[in-house]
Amino acid sequence: MQIDPDLCDETALDALLADRLADLERVAVERHLESCVACRDRLERLAAAPALWAEAQVSLSTAADDARESGVASALGRETEGLRPEHILRFLSPTDDPHMLGRFGGYEISALIGCGGMGVVLKGLDVALDRYVAIKVLAPHLATSPAARLRFAREAQAAAAVVHDNVVAIHAVSEANGLPYLVMPYIRGASLQKRIDTQAPLATPEILRIGRQVAAGLAAAHAQGLVHRDIKPANILLDDGVERLKITDFGLARAADDASLTRSGVIAGTPQFMSPEQARGDAVDSRSDLFSLGTVLYTLCTGRPPFRAETSFGMLRRITDEEPRSIREINPGIPEFLEDIIRKLHAKDPADRFATATEVTQLFEQCLAHVQQPTTVPLPEMLRRQPAAPSVREQTTRHKTILGGTIALAVLVGVTTIAGLIQYALQGNSRSSSGDLSADPSVEAEAGRPGNDIASAKTTWNGDEDEALDLQIRQADEDVDFLAKTILEEGAESERSGPPEQGH
Repeated sequence: MQIDPDLCDETALDALLADRLADLERVAVERHLESCVACRDRLERLAAAPALWAEAQVSLSTAADDARESGVASALGRETEGLRPEHILRFLSPTDDPHMLGRFGGYEISALIGCGGMGVVLKGLDVALDRYVAIKVLAPHLATSPAARLRFAREAQAAAAVVHDNVVAIHAVSEANGLPYLVMPYIRGASLQKRIDTQAPLATPEILRIGRQVAAGLAAAHAQGLVHRDIKPANILLDDGVERLKITDFGLARAADDASLTRSGVIAGTPQFMSPEQARGDAVDSRSDLFSLGTVLYTLCTGRPPFRAETSFGMLRRITDEEPRSIREINPGIPEFLEDIIRKLHAKDPADRFATATEVTQLFEQCLAHVQQPTTVPLPEMLRRQPAAPSVREQTTRHKTILGGTIALAVLVGVTTIAGLIQYALQGNSRSSSGDLSADPSVEAEAGRPGNDIASAKTTWNGDEDEALDLQIRQADEDVDFLAKTILEEGAESERSGPPEQGH
């Protein structure tokens, strides 16, 4: 019997069992098996292997469907293309429980929750404590990478150091079948990303509650000297039945004094949710997490992230150089104070953001109390700000209005003054023509004196009137001069300053 060495390759037999062969390849291997006893024996051994049995369980188990519905797969971060469940579960050992997929590290594995760039997360039953847990296992293809193992260990150490209601706890860290793993509580719920995908934009009270809890979790991490560096909706889990969320995936977390945080040129994180300093590869500190929190909140308010581009490079440029569109332009239902908070979190310069996550936590607590009881609980004083600076259009209109109003007032005063002067002059001429001076006793007395006549009395009266008229004219001139000066000053100021420039 002639044996084709290509068809006797164990890889081809393995592919046949996993149904990964093209039609022509499958037919060729099946024909070869009809005449090759050695390959048939080998195929039987492969079919009886625990890994293949686990693969079959993936297809048959209803628990896998439960895992997909739980929605927590997004907590794993970026999906790895081409990574299939049957490949992942080969490291499981056989189990005696027909309802389970296999065993790993003393846990009965009931479902595959999901997979990401660094590893897989399994739903497992802790038999000793009779509770379900989430088990994060380093991806098998990374098990031989020292850098990957170091990062995985760092995640375990970082997460274990933070004990807080809004941070996923670490129950245990160990290794099985050559793969390191960490054990966490099993969260019955979806990720915040799934909530955004199905319900965004969210209501203001819910946004405030989420913001407060994320900020509180970050404050706990920062208090331990850790910077998360990858805050995004996929790394925030929502617990079913309770209004509580938990931050997970500390795979990129670093100590604040870690050299990798204080040197330039190192870019790590998810581009869409990076801070400007992360995008530039500059040194980062806890305020970088606050910028990412601002991006999460912006997404909750509008249903879309603030910075979008077709390429990662384009995304990073937008984050470093551009301001996002106003939240209230997209969703007018968001209150101004919430937009102000997010705008401050989104400051390009870390020094212009809030100083600590604790400050943000307290601010959200006060704002939530105000929203729930607006008549009895005022907004925090820092948010009771003056009206925002007017836009370019508003500023231009204001300058034109002031200038136009001043000119109109000057014209009105001038016209009124001239009209008054004309009327005043006409009245004076009328009195002079009639010769009716009896109304003024001083004139009569003056006329009765020796050497005086009516003409001199008239001259005296006209002189007084002229002086009064001169005084009125001078006063009117001063008013017009003042208004003219005001017009010139307003115009010059408008030319010098112009409308304020908008930030980009």
